[in-house]
Amino acid sequence: MTKNSNPLHATAPHDAALEDAARRARKLLHKRALVAAAAGMVPVPGFDWAVDAALLSRLLPRINAEFGLTPEQLDRLDPSKREQVQKAVALVGSVLIGKFITRDLVLKLTRAMGVRMTTKQVAKYVPLAGQAIAATLGYATLRYLGEQHIRDCMQVAEMAQLQLPAPGTTK
Repeated sequence: MTKNSNPLHATAPHDAALEDAARRARKLLHKRALVAAAAGMVPVPGFDWAVDAALLSRLLPRINAEFGLTPEQLDRLDPSKREQVQKAVALVGSVLIGKFITRDLVLKLTRAMGVRMTTKQVAKYVPLAGQAIAATLGYATLRYLGEQHIRDCMQVAEMAQLQLPAPGTTK
């Protein structure tokens, strides 16, 4: 008996769609985090902050889109479903779901990660090892923020029982 044929291990269609959306979002997150790591190695003050902000301002809307949580997608929902989503967003406490992601919003988010970011800036000035540390922190910071956002999106989609967009329709 395979895992899928065992009713005890069967996955509900919504759960499978949610996991697929999370997998696609994490794949995208990993790629962007690698770019952040590369930017962390450039010894130009502030360059990595600018790259991180640019990456996040493009990444977060793409993650929202995977879960049907962009402003445009939410506008297409019927009012009662939209209200369910808004309640779920409020319960989760996310300021990034269903919003237009601006550079200012991203900068506020990265300020919340200030200690890591400051450490990354200082580490750059230590030859070789410092650049490796800065790259690692760049990757970890972006990965942490993105992963938290993915979890929030999953929670909102699950609480609101959202019909997720079909794969490949969110680009």
